[in-house]
Amino acid sequence: MTTRQDVIGFCLEWEDAYEDYPFSDGNWAVLRHKSNKKAFAFVYEYQGRLQVNVKCKPEEAAFWRGAYPGSVLPGYHMNKTHWNTILLNGSVPGQDVQAMIAESRKLTLPKQRVLRKQEKGGDSVC
Repeated sequence: MTTRQDVIGFCLEWEDAYEDYPFSDGNWAVLRHKSNKKAFAFVYEYQGRLQVNVKCKPEEAAFWRGAYPGSVLPGYHMNKTHWNTILLNGSVPGQDVQAMIAESRKLTLPKQRVLRKQEKGGDSVC
């Protein structure tokens, strides 16, 4: 995955995903969920380098940064604990880029409502 279209095309394979350009410069493509509008990938060029920001669990963020030092960095313009920036220059294998995007998508899915039974009566409540 080394092009903007590679990443955007991969993200748009999910039925609930759409592409957005909310910033005035048009450089930043934001991939979002249709249902909750949460972003799971930001694709942009910065200082001549194509990059994608993805959400991560803190322990996974540290793992990926250690696995690809200099190619997976703390999230540019994002919370450094929960977001990574991946340089799309071929230094990170495509399957790992896809795995990180897929995890980001999973972390930003709409919350599922959990029904709990009341202790007495068995009625379901939210």
